[in-house]
Amino acid sequence: MLEGRVIKAYNSFFYVATSEGLISSKLRGKFKKTRKSTGVVPGDRVAVERLPEGTGVIEQLLPRTNLLRRPAVANLTQVVLTFAAAQPDLHPLLLNRFLVLAEWSGIEKIMICVNKMDLLNSPWEAFLSAYERIGYPVLRVSAHTGAGIEELRDRLRGEISVFAGPSGVGKSSLMNTIDPSLSLQTGKVSDKIKRGRHTTRVAELLPYEGGYIVDTPGFSAMELMELDTADLPDCFPEFRPYLGACRFQPCSHSHEPGCAVKEAVEKGAIDEERYQAYLNILSEIKEGQLLARKKEYK
Repeated sequence: MLEGRVIKAYNSFFYVATSEGLISSKLRGKFKKTRKSTGVVPGDRVAVERLPEGTGVIEQLLPRTNLLRRPAVANLTQVVLTFAAAQPDLHPLLLNRFLVLAEWSGIEKIMICVNKMDLLNSPWEAFLSAYERIGYPVLRVSAHTGAGIEELRDRLRGEISVFAGPSGVGKSSLMNTIDPSLSLQTGKVSDKIKRGRHTTRVAELLPYEGGYIVDTPGFSAMELMELDTADLPDCFPEFRPYLGACRFQPCSHSHEPGCAVKEAVEKGAIDEERYQAYLNILSEIKEGQLLARKKEYK
């Protein structure tokens, strides 16, 4: 059998890059997606049995190092959370949801990339600086003017990087600027609803400078219902020094007295906006899980 990496999944076919080239493959039934499994996704390492006609059958799913749950992509070394400075405007709570998703997925390198800086007409600099203080690299770029593109290229070399973010922020345009040979389809932001159209239909790994870059379908809503609320605080890196120091254990860091996280917020060691994002996401997860339980009982 050959080992390889799934580059793209489309219409029940999995395109696997191997030492013998790209093999269009089907799944053995045991690897098909179930309610408790993501199945095989782009980025997965697999073992393929090559058939006489040149196609293949995926016989084994090899261990993953991580899994970005939405959009589902495996074995990433880096996530580039891509937003726009304007058109559409940067949404702070949505950015925080994406950061939680990336932390929860166990991806080692998380970078914030703000495109369309040439359209900047809002005071985002203090906001972005707060994320740099947490430890997230923030790249300020423009696919239109080329500003910041060379630094972005440098950070992508040798990595398996996924570009994730809302529709219309210019993920595909950025990748076309990084490497014009990609020729990815791009779209415009709707003047009526101020949101982007989904020009990317499926996640696909594209070879780039000793690694891959992954264009993904954009989306503006996310569900984190499968995330245990007890694990949510660890998805905020600036909370970690205070976890375990609260008066009551376990502590939700929302209403309990003697909470070390809340005390850090009061002292300015944790940004108030980030803490409010934490409370919003905590509430969303609890409400979503409660609704799911009610549906199960019907």
